[in-house]
Amino acid sequence: MDAQIVDSLNANRNHVQAALKHLALQKIVTIEPNRGAHSCQPTAREARKIFVARRAIEGAVVASITPQRVRQFEAQVNAHMAAAEKATRKSDRRAIVQELNSIHLLLGRISGNSMLSDILDNLMVRSSLIVALYQRNDEPTCQHREHREHRDILQALSAGEGEKAVKLMKHHLDHLAAELALEKDQDRRIDLKAVLASV
Repeated sequence: MDAQIVDSLNANRNHVQAALKHLALQKIVTIEPNRGAHSCQPTAREARKIFVARRAIEGAVVASITPQRVRQFEAQVNAHMAAAEKATRKSDRRAIVQELNSIHLLLGRISGNSMLSDILDNLMVRSSLIVALYQRNDEPTCQHREHREHRDILQALSAGEGEKAVKLMKHHLDHLAAELALEKDQDRRIDLKAVLASV
């Protein structure tokens, strides 16, 4: 994988190897002696655990956001929501995933809690791997629903309805987990470049 990344990005091998070591610490790639790096293959059980962790972390993120914080980030929120809506209208799957993921990451920043935000960043990258492996439904209706649920969460936060926003976020994450085929482990090649581009 490292040679592939060096070639595709026209990057310095040392920089790529340092980046791969960082990704290995985040459990995004596995580095094996004499075999190089390859993307991790989370099991169905690990995938379920990631979504349990996301419910806890994103619940805490949303609970800590005040209407004042939402107002401070209003321009960024509006830009992200507009970009997600545009991508959904164009049925641009890659852009849709990137924009929908970016809302979760933005909420982490809005919370002002760098510990929660850092944990969420890692969970989002790992979730992207899981979606690449296990997503069963790529229908536009699911993408429209995700966008609508994000809007509802942000409206609740803007109105100071923190408890409602937490419930909406957990419900949203349950929807995302339900779209995954977690009955058995999947074993297929993942396009790591596409996964990393989505977060």
